Amino acid sequence: MFERQRQHYLILAALLVGINAVIAFNNDMLFGQFAGIPTQTWLVIAILIPILHQTYVWFIWRAELYHSLISRWFGKNGFTYYAVGFSILLLSRLIVIILLAISNRNTLSLPPTISLIFTTILLIPTIFTFHSVYKYFGIKRAIGIDHFDKSYRKMPFVKEGIYKFTDNAMYTYGLFILWIPGLLLFSKSALIAAMFNHIYVWVHYYCTELPDIHRIYGKK
Repeated sequence: MFERQRQHYLILAALLVGINAVIAFNNDMLFGQFAGIPTQTWLVIAILIPILHQTYVWFIWRAELYHSLISRWFGKNGFTYYAVGFSILLLSRLIVIILLAISNRNTLSLPPTISLIFTTILLIPTIFTFHSVYKYFGIKRAIGIDHFDKSYRKMPFVKEGIYKFTDNAMYTYGLFILWIPGLLLFSKSALIAAMFNHIYVWVHYYCTELPDIHRIYGKK
């Protein structure tokens, strides 16, 4: 477990160094402002929120799974409190990228037709993913209720909807929604923030979620 966390920190450091390198060769990535706040600040916020979100999930999941701390502190309301915090941080990822795209709009040279084509290509599996999560997987399970409620640990893995094609639809396709603001508003910074979100969520999967799956379901 500690080895996975060390890898987490190393990959995160590499991602941050990579973003700085990209910015150094693309000055227009910091161009613009929105609501009196410069693009650079919006970009920093857009990077910090997924780090905060995934740190929050790591702490809650491990505290509950290994020590039942959240349930002991808050009783039956533990999952609800966690879910509220999770939802706020998850929604914040998209909102801040939208604001970043507005701040840094028109810095990407891309024909509008191509932008619409890419947006449509990304939107179709995104909608299918959200539909499949709601209909087949369940919102509570997607948020991580199996860390709290042992009855969920007896449920089989979902193989319906988009889950016929992948076991991890949210990370594979669901986060495509974060790329759309940058494409529609032609923002380089919004696209780099979306790329960071998408790569970093897989770091979370490998370093946090996968070990938890092994512990909860006995999968190797």
